[in-house]
Amino acid sequence: MSNLKAKMFNQKAAAPKNKPDQIIEAIELKPGSSIADIGAGGGYFALRFAEIVGHEGKVYALDTNQEFLQFIQHSATEKGLKNIVTILIEEKPRLPEGSLDVIFMRNITHHLSSRVDYFKNLKRFLKEKGHIVIIDYKKSKLFTFRGLFGHHVPKKTIIREMEKAGYLLEKEFDFLPEQHFTIFSNYSPRPPSENPR
Repeated sequence: MSNLKAKMFNQKAAAPKNKPDQIIEAIELKPGSSIADIGAGGGYFALRFAEIVGHEGKVYALDTNQEFLQFIQHSATEKGLKNIVTILIEEKPRLPEGSLDVIFMRNITHHLSSRVDYFKNLKRFLKEKGHIVIIDYKKSKLFTFRGLFGHHVPKKTIIREMEKAGYLLEKEFDFLPEQHFTIFSNYSPRPPSENPR
């Protein structure tokens, strides 16, 4: 059953209306980069990232569902991709510290509680000039699944919370019909310099 769900997630992610090619182009991922896909689902983006970053790069696919991760690993093996590491999320994500160029989160943010603390925790996994990509649903009509279950976070809320967590909004895109798309830089304010005496 989970394999069917993983395939369904991948089909939805690949649908032309969800513009996966434009998403990947906007992220500007480079060969040799290291990226974490948190909430990887069926692995559609993780597998595509793995092809872009190549054998010198690394993709960490994280999810709370072990069967999804097994599906991703099987798909990677079928495609001959040896640069994907699957990680089961039990409480908080566990990743190598200071190792990531990018953290990618699509349709995950609305599931998180204590988001400011969550994103503060992620900072230690990013390189100094790393980025977090957040794609999440816009507010929908009340009598829809997203509207009834609150599966959305306003963009202005995400921007405010990310600033509190120590990030700067770097880019925002408006080409997705159902989602907003923002990229934040891993910014740590410098301590004020002392006045010379």
